[in-house]
Amino acid sequence: MSRRPPARRPQWKPRWTGLAALGLLLVGVFATGAGLGLATDLSWPDWFRGGDKPPPREFPVLEPSRPVRIAIPAIKVDAPVSRVGLAEDGTIAVPPVERHNEAGWFDQGPTPGQFGPAIIVGHADTRTGPSIFHEVTKLRPGARVEVTRRDRSVAVFEVNSVERFNKSRLPADRVYGDFSRPGLRLITCGGEWKGGSIGYADNIVVFASLVDARA
Repeated sequence: MSRRPPARRPQWKPRWTGLAALGLLLVGVFATGAGLGLATDLSWPDWFRGGDKPPPREFPVLEPSRPVRIAIPAIKVDAPVSRVGLAEDGTIAVPPVERHNEAGWFDQGPTPGQFGPAIIVGHADTRTGPSIFHEVTKLRPGARVEVTRRDRSVAVFEVNSVERFNKSRLPADRVYGDFSRPGLRLITCGGEWKGGSIGYADNIVVFASLVDARA
């Protein structure tokens, strides 16, 4: 897969540049250590840029509008979505632990339904029990994820795969770099519990593609 597949330039502009490391780290997760970690020689703007020409529109493509709610019927998720940005260390933040049943949309990337991978993160669990993305490993290809947007439209995604990666070997080009069509990534932690600053050893990534949209 090429790093910059043909795609329209997103209609948002990053508010920051010059990050030497591309990484996602779910921080502030109490004693669960939910984490997404990656170090590369590329900056964030390299991934969220795409090419100049859009691919053929054989699927719906939506105008920008931030997500406000996510529903995943197969695992009984129906929850609000807040905006999350970068933490002080340059990694992605997540909703605070007291709102562990709320998802977070990374607001420096595409909104759900635009070209490119919209990223929604969430906790897997806390010391008190399961959190919003605890059951995502049970999703199967074909499962639907519905994201309600601020403009009152609903972007409907179909799960392509659910995969687990060691934090040090997350495939950045697949997760962040595919601008060939509108996509969605649900990301949480999983695998073996390591504790300390590592938390869980792996990342769970749900890959999904936009298949429908409705008012």
